[in-house]
Amino acid sequence: MKIPASELVLSPSGAIYHLNLHPEQIADTVFLVGDPERVPRVSKFFDKIEHQVQKREFVTHTGWLGEKRFSVLSTGIGTDNIDIVLNELDALVNIDLQTRTVKESLTSLNLIRLGTSGSLSANIPVGALVTSVIGIGLDNLMHYYGNPANEREQRLRQSLTTFAAGLGVEISPSIAEGNEELVSLAGKGMHRGITLTCPGFYGPQGRTLRLGSILKKSFFENIGRFEFDGLHVTNFEMETAAIFGLAKMLGHRAASCNAILANRITGEFSKDHHALEEKLIRQVLGEM
Repeated sequence: MKIPASELVLSPSGAIYHLNLHPEQIADTVFLVGDPERVPRVSKFFDKIEHQVQKREFVTHTGWLGEKRFSVLSTGIGTDNIDIVLNELDALVNIDLQTRTVKESLTSLNLIRLGTSGSLSANIPVGALVTSVIGIGLDNLMHYYGNPANEREQRLRQSLTTFAAGLGVEISPSIAEGNEELVSLAGKGMHRGITLTCPGFYGPQGRTLRLGSILKKSFFENIGRFEFDGLHVTNFEMETAAIFGLAKMLGHRAASCNAILANRITGEFSKDHHALEEKLIRQVLGEM
């Protein structure tokens, strides 16, 4: 069935609307970074760059590292941007943009977040690297897609909801696992755990400036004690659960690796976040 122009929006050049990309400008392995300025910090390690495209906060570099072709793309901040990025990446590889029809043979991308995050455990200090086995969304994005969950994800949702209720907090989380093979590859040697994805930086993460939050500071101080199948809640940020959830539904493989810039339990914050970002980038590229 032909997808209407109002649903699949293209630029006058035929590029996908927000990312401004054509299918040939994207590799099968895509590193996702939040900050547009982090894109060249990744692509500087490429031996050759074929494409450099920018529109709004979405910056894409595609090139070669040895015999492997990679893309690095900035998503901006938040799950709302992840909704745009993952749907448009999928359209680039699985929809014929000229005929506006879904291809008979579908492509599965490798999507690897290279991000920054806050630790929720005194045992994971500033400067550590964390790979997410499971993402928990405290936002509402995946609810719009029906949020299908397997048996393990359903058990985790129930267990976490009960734990949060014991802290006086009512949540309705979405749950999604990363691709274990890609998680193990990209996150080799890192702390492994469960990542909370919040829909904002201040109130949704329990921070108080002039406004309070229904998610009290005590929630984040205690959620690190939560354990499921041998995994603890290790960190929180603003993208992972949406990447995992949409990737799973669309048939892509996803992993998320984060450098820890802050520790919510000890109150510490990194004095050199660029150095930590480069540490993460070097390690993940070295494994790929």
